[in-house]
Amino acid sequence: MKSWARRRPAKQATIEVSVPAVLIIDDDPAARRMMRRILADANYQVIEAENGVEGVGQFRTRAPELVITDIVMPEKEGIQTITEIRAMGSTVGVIAVSGGGPGAGDLYLSMAEELGADAVLAKPFRPSELMALVNQLIARNLAGPAPPKRA
Repeated sequence: MKSWARRRPAKQATIEVSVPAVLIIDDDPAARRMMRRILADANYQVIEAENGVEGVGQFRTRAPELVITDIVMPEKEGIQTITEIRAMGSTVGVIAVSGGGPGAGDLYLSMAEELGADAVLAKPFRPSELMALVNQLIARNLAGPAPPKRA
């Protein structure tokens, strides 16, 4: 007579994959929705804030790998937001976006770069432009700080 032993299913190893989080700070719901869709389609976790005050709060509690911030916003604009994030000692990637129009928009974006933004993007932009910057800065952030240069 055969003895039939019950086989237990083999335990499957669980691999936790960390999905990079991107914080979008923009007072325009349509702009946030568009960026959220682009990033979600690329499998990024998206955190949203509608102004700099809310954005800095989300930054402190959620620790995203990347921040995308509009420049002209109520309550706390993007330049102040970038400055505050950098004052915390954070080296997280920051992309500043602005639709301020020719002249004013360019001035805002150059100021953002001078004050700590890693990249700037004028609105309107193509999804491929946004994703190129996002992927570049996320990869840089995940790689860690660059080794010291030899003299």
